[in-house]
Amino acid sequence: MPKLIRVTTVPIALKYLLAGQMKYMKEHGFDVIMVSADDKEREDVIRNEGCPHVVIPMTRKITPFADLKSLWKMYRFFKKEKPDIVHSHTPKAGLIAMLAAKMAGVKTRVHTIAGLRFMTAGGMTRRILVWMEKLTAGAATHVWPNSRSLMEYIQQHKLVKQRKLEVIGEGSSNGINLGRFSVSSIDPAKLEEAKKLIQYDPSLTYLVSVGRIVQDKGIDELLSAFTRLYEQNNSLRLILVGSFEDELDPVSDQARQILKTHPALIQTGWRDDVEYFMHLSHILVHASYREGFPNVLLQAGAMGCPVCCSRIEGNVDVVEHEKTGLIFNVKDADSLYITLQRALADRPYMQTMSVQLRKRIESCFDQKVVHASLLAKYQAITAA
Repeated sequence: MPKLIRVTTVPIALKYLLAGQMKYMKEHGFDVIMVSADDKEREDVIRNEGCPHVVIPMTRKITPFADLKSLWKMYRFFKKEKPDIVHSHTPKAGLIAMLAAKMAGVKTRVHTIAGLRFMTAGGMTRRILVWMEKLTAGAATHVWPNSRSLMEYIQQHKLVKQRKLEVIGEGSSNGINLGRFSVSSIDPAKLEEAKKLIQYDPSLTYLVSVGRIVQDKGIDELLSAFTRLYEQNNSLRLILVGSFEDELDPVSDQARQILKTHPALIQTGWRDDVEYFMHLSHILVHASYREGFPNVLLQAGAMGCPVCCSRIEGNVDVVEHEKTGLIFNVKDADSLYITLQRALADRPYMQTMSVQLRKRIESCFDQKVVHASLLAKYQAITAA
């Protein structure tokens, strides 16, 4: 039985970004071990996936001394386990796991790139992040960007040798569970809970944004555009589903003030049940600056919620402008404002595009399809 070790920096990535994947590989003949730093999601991951989990401390920030300790522990763990494949996700886990696996003599070293942090960085931080990406890719034997547009960006910037690059299937790290993300799967009792939380009023129009409330997710532009729209139509509401992480990636002072005081903002905090807020909303807005392959767009599309998103790598792999949704210019509050004006003015058109988006998701990004494609690739690698 081939041994597969999956590594992420923190267990929340195993729980949400790769949900069900480790279990699937175990059921199809792999001995699977999960690795990450410790956190509250660890027990959920072990229970959900039915695979053992090993804690190796890692940080998300640039911490050279702590990273060297992590590298040594990861190396010793790989030497002991002798895996056939080490497959890493997330930047820090990728750097440490790929270097440790190469040092330990692991034959197959796979890293998935799901977005590049340096895209939105500058100065010395950007140079360090670029160097880290190149170091990770240099130690890997296979590098799998999770979208075609992201692979094109990597090729243009010569970050990875061409022979190592491949997109599995049509992209996406994990696809989407259409058994869960479907209008037919809505639980009436949970729907009522969501309605109470946002004080739902059917006479109002709801926009929703799902993701961390940080600058990189375009929160500044979203709040700027929304406040302008609200001045013209006070029946609008904006639901923000996500945690406020101002310390890691601060929003502007103006955005922070709007978040504190605007009467039409509804902040739910981090939620597992995002599909209920998508179901209650008229438009999902995704203003992110950078993505690998955005699960939020898959979730909204699967729930039949019309989409407006920024023109960036990853987003454009899911949404085709004026066919399956509307796309606005990234970091451009005016473009976002105009796009939302258009979307709100022609709701039937938005609904027609949402039907087409659901069809595309069913054919290309169903989780069963994505898992089967990944399994076939693992089997081909181990048979070589």
